[in-house]
Amino acid sequence: MREVTVGSVPIDRLASLLEPERARRLAEQAAQARELLQGRVVWNVNATATGGGVAEMLQALLDYAHGAGVDTRWLVLTGTPDFFRLTKRLHNLLHGSPGDGGPLGDEERRVYDDMLATNAAALHKWVSPGDIVLLHDPQTAGLVSDLAEADVHAVWRCHVGRDTSNEQTDLAWDFLRPYVEKAEASIYSRAEYAPEWVDRDRLWVIPPSLDPFSAKNRDLTDAEVDAALRQAGIMDLPSDGGSLKFVRRDGSSGTLRHHEGMMVSGGPLPGDARYVLQVSRWDRLKDMAGVMKGFADVVDDLPEDVHLVLAGPEVAGVSDDPEGAEILEECLALWRDQPEATQRRLHLCSVPMDDTDENAHIINALQQRASVVVQKSLVEGFGLTVTEPMWKARPVVASRIGGIQDQIQHGENGLLLDDPYDLESFGRILVELLADPDRAQQIGTAARERVRDRFLGDRHLLQYVDLFARLLEQD
Repeated sequence: MREVTVGSVPIDRLASLLEPERARRLAEQAAQARELLQGRVVWNVNATATGGGVAEMLQALLDYAHGAGVDTRWLVLTGTPDFFRLTKRLHNLLHGSPGDGGPLGDEERRVYDDMLATNAAALHKWVSPGDIVLLHDPQTAGLVSDLAEADVHAVWRCHVGRDTSNEQTDLAWDFLRPYVEKAEASIYSRAEYAPEWVDRDRLWVIPPSLDPFSAKNRDLTDAEVDAALRQAGIMDLPSDGGSLKFVRRDGSSGTLRHHEGMMVSGGPLPGDARYVLQVSRWDRLKDMAGVMKGFADVVDDLPEDVHLVLAGPEVAGVSDDPEGAEILEECLALWRDQPEATQRRLHLCSVPMDDTDENAHIINALQQRASVVVQKSLVEGFGLTVTEPMWKARPVVASRIGGIQDQIQHGENGLLLDDPYDLESFGRILVELLADPDRAQQIGTAARERVRDRFLGDRHLLQYVDLFARLLEQD
């Protein structure tokens, strides 16, 4: 187990985007949190410090909490390949998917318990009685008992789930129940994700949020966007200005490096291209291959300047996701099967993970220049990859599943695909939207306001303060 450095960002920066009454309430709750948590540490434990929405969200929220005067810290588990294969299996099962089809028997429980016992021993070196520990996702549930026995307030947060249970979700919950039931509280992104045996008095529904000032979400000029995509080797653009500087999370400045080989297939896009974009991990449930096939099926009906970009993390940089390389290879195989003319309009982009802020800056530029952003997931817990382009006023086409349907109001601030397996409908939506730029712009403008209203960090932080107040009533 290792500690991740937490920065400090004044909450006044977030308040600058809010109407006066909302900003006032944020300041009042920050003062309440300082008083309530004086002498205590709020710890967060998850599986990785980079890659995926949970790590990105933690980075932003903890920096704001620290800036508000709350002692908040972040720890990351250590794990063996067997442990992460097992927890990826649990992740898929909680989404209702069989994943690798492996078992959840006595041997798997031994692997899980042994690995978390090792982490618990390290955790006790940091945590003190009376502290609050937020444990994130299946990788951490086995730490609950050890923390409770040490008089620590143990809260388990599940970022994944499925609206209706099936045989796969039941398998996962049967495995996790002995750990989760002992948590003082459990948090879900949607009420529907909680299994029926969860004590409703201990159940909290707290959707994720977006930080508009992070490297991934801050506003960029057109020149900065073009410079980033040119330097990263994603688009063939002229060298006509635009800064390569970007702002890191800690406020320092970085410079975007020149990258070779980021485009795994299709080569750089032409400088005058428009493109449809999906950004996600190389995860079977994100259905990158389905997006490619749906686009390829209608490529002849789209204007010749429209391309597709599928962008995900460099697979070696995401330690807790062992299937990433396999999914990327499946997408490459599908690309190779396309006619040469279609191949030139399909691009797989693998973004380096060795510099988290640089990675975020590249994704930001990709999203800001996209004509349409899609998230055709088969299952989705919440979908910050939907929230992010909505904040950038991009029209989003996404599956009507999970937390996506809490974000997008169909036809107003985005478009929802009723059946993510329906590639014909998916292609038709793309063709119609790309043929109507006025409608696309209207949807994008409404999308940004939807995020401002519902999914910024102030709401998220206030819900945590309410939870902590409840936990500490008996102390």
